[in-house]
Amino acid sequence: MIKLALSAAAYLIANAVGLLLAAVLLAGFEIDPLSFLIVVLAFSVIQAVLGPMITKISLKQLPQLMGGVALVTVSIGLLITDLLLGGMSIGGVANWLAATLLVWLGSLIATILIPIYVFKQLAEGAKKKA
Repeated sequence: MIKLALSAAAYLIANAVGLLLAAVLLAGFEIDPLSFLIVVLAFSVIQAVLGPMITKISLKQLPQLMGGVALVTVSIGLLITDLLLGGMSIGGVANWLAATLLVWLGSLIATILIPIYVFKQLAEGAKKKA
């Protein structure tokens, strides 16, 4: 149970890092500070649902797409989040494409580093208590 909670927290933090990276580096990509948590939660849920669906579709229909499933998932996730929530604005097709790469890259790096540096100590602390 603790591992699942740490995994979910790492996933949310990684998506938050990716979205913040895009918001800082792209002029037209904006996230309202008051709705940032809602945007991160919505984007994460959308990605969690879309990931397996896109993987399954690409395995059956387009196996060539398998290498880019994460990018496609981030791209569609950004689009759906932008359409559903007023707290995020992508600001055009060029920003949408650039944001896809930045959010993917930021999330990827954070997904690698967070368990190594942050949750490693939490996981070790939980083992000592048990």
